[in-house]
Amino acid sequence: MRAFGMTHVGQKRSINQDYIYYTDEPVGLLPNLYIVADGMGGHKAGDKASSFAVERFVELAKEFSVDQPLFLMKEVMEQVNQELLDLASGKPEYEGMGTTFVAASILDDQLNVMNVGDSRLYLMGEELTQITKDHSLVEELVRSGQLTKEEARIHPQKNLITKALGAEMSVEPDFFQLEMKNDDRILMCSDGLSNMVEDKRIEDILKNFKEPEAAVNQLISCANEQGGLDNIAAVVVKKEEKR
Repeated sequence: MRAFGMTHVGQKRSINQDYIYYTDEPVGLLPNLYIVADGMGGHKAGDKASSFAVERFVELAKEFSVDQPLFLMKEVMEQVNQELLDLASGKPEYEGMGTTFVAASILDDQLNVMNVGDSRLYLMGEELTQITKDHSLVEELVRSGQLTKEEARIHPQKNLITKALGAEMSVEPDFFQLEMKNDDRILMCSDGLSNMVEDKRIEDILKNFKEPEAAVNQLISCANEQGGLDNIAAVVVKKEEKR
């Protein structure tokens, strides 16, 4: 694996509430780990929620002795969710905080994905495929046929999410397992990228910029050129043949 990630505050926000983590090396029993989180809440709460969730997830992943990646990630997420709730209940400035969370780990040829909220994971093979499904109001309207995907991108309530880490006593993420071939790539991003840049443009960038660092830099630049209305986070991982 070879990965690169970056966050950017964007053009309109003063605080960056996006937080990422990526490593091609083992984290506990996970062979590698990639995370994007997009915090929500007040002035201090959003950036605290995302950074706390990611950092605690990484710490706990090193301690849990579960040998199946998705089971391990599920157990760790449940613990992080409880700790976020405890943190928010003890400090008024953190009340109502939460974060989206998408995590991935690649074991041999198997991509393991867990997500809650509207941060996304795409698989780039011969074409770009969105793997995760947004936990958002507009996505529910798209699924029911009341909105098109194009209408959803500009809907005034597009940022209203229906699930978040730290929002409820229990968290119910989605899980995905799929095959990943050599030279396939994954893109994980916050809605600061996916709301600003259409999927076709994302696909074109990934086709033209094969290396993770170049792709991430180009994606973030494109989101800012389109207005940069929100914080932007992107992690690109390329699967390479073992040597």
